[in-house]
Formats: sequence, C-alpha cells, structure tokens
Amino acid sequence: MPLPEDTSTTRIRPWGKVTVLEEGPRYRINRIELNPGHHISTQMHYHRSEHWIVVSGTAKVICDGKETTLVQKQSTYVPMSTPHRVENPGVIPLLMIEVQNGEYLGEDDITRFPEDPES
Repeated sequence: MPLPEDTSTTRIRPWGKVTVLEEGPRYRINRIELNPGHHISTQMHYHRSEHWIVVSGTAKVICDGKETTLVQKQSTYVPMSTPHRVENPGVIPLLMIEVQNGEYLGEDDITRFPEDPES
C-alpha cells in the first residue's frame, strides 16, 4: 500500500529526484527520476541490494564494471557490496522504480567513490 501523499518523502538531487513510495522492515520502494545527461554517483552498499525497473527512458547501468543499457519494462539486480551507477544518456527523463532489500537501509550505508563529483 502506498504511503499517504503527505508522508511521502521527495529528495531533490543535482541529477533529479527520489521519492519514497513505501517502506517497511527490510525494504524500501523509491521512484527515481534522473535528468537527461546526468547520473548518480558510483556507489555501493554493504547492507542492502537493489532492483531497478525502468518505467520510461533509457538507463545506462554500470554494475561491477559491466555496462548494460536498459529501456522501458527492463530491469536489473544490484547485489550487496557491488559498485554501481546509473546514467541517463537519453533526451527525456529516466524514470525508474527501485526496490531496496536488506537488514539496514540507512543513508549512511552508501559508500560513494571519489572520482565522481556529482551525487
């Protein structure tokens, strides 16, 4: 069941925005909007995995050094302790649903790699 509209959380980032749609013990579901030509920082998590589903747009995913392009209705799995990042190489916003699973989902479980100034 989605969170009531007044309790959902949207965080604006330099690359787009993240809205928490639902969360519970050991999971969180986010709506991620990534602006054209932007990307998230290269990062990894020690306590959670992620599953990304592309709703619209094109995603260039780099996971453990392997590059994959995903389009609408395609998805990928990001295991725990795996460096990853997503880019929007397209001309329209990339819209993804992210499902996080793990024993701990806090923001301090994000290890960002320093070669990337955009986070």
